[in-house]
Amino acid sequence: MHSWIELFFKTVIGFILLMIVTKVLGKTQIRQLTAFDFISALILGEFVGNALYDKETNLLHVTFTLFIWGSLMMIIEITTQKFKETRHLLEGKPDIIIENGIIDREMMKRNHLDFNQLQHLLRMKDVFQIKDVNVAILETDGTISVLKKSDPLEALPVNLINDGEIITNNLTVIGKDDVWLKEQLKKQNASDISAIFSCEYTKNEPLAIQWR
Repeated sequence: MHSWIELFFKTVIGFILLMIVTKVLGKTQIRQLTAFDFISALILGEFVGNALYDKETNLLHVTFTLFIWGSLMMIIEITTQKFKETRHLLEGKPDIIIENGIIDREMMKRNHLDFNQLQHLLRMKDVFQIKDVNVAILETDGTISVLKKSDPLEALPVNLINDGEIITNNLTVIGKDDVWLKEQLKKQNASDISAIFSCEYTKNEPLAIQWR
């Protein structure tokens, strides 16, 4: 009887602690699941699963382990927010896989993506012919963003600057370069790129700038 009561409390406490860790880390962890986040989720589940059925593991062990692991994940999140130079290392970066209907095979190899996987990702975006793709970007969570040649660019806002850093991939999407962007920023008295939090481009409209 004692073991059943202990199992009950372990389950309840483990459930509550996992909910707390999820809330603390934020909602973006659920949708934007990077490779690191996926591994972390598996390990957290393994911690709780082992704690439930290991008689030598008590509630204090479960709490301590989840606290340490949750703290480490939070440190990673704070680091990537405060020091943008670490984002590429810890979170990865989006890569252009297809440009103007041409597959970048070197980029596919770098991301360990084969042709069948690429076709599957494209079909999920209702794209069945590669020649119809203007730009396809492999996101850090393993999904793919596709701009088809038939998509109207006029209605598509594209973010060109994120937290003081130019997003080169998005400049490629709209067929522009760094020189063009700096000229447009200068027209709006916004030459200091490091002070810009977000800069959105919409065709035939001024750049929408949000300051840091």
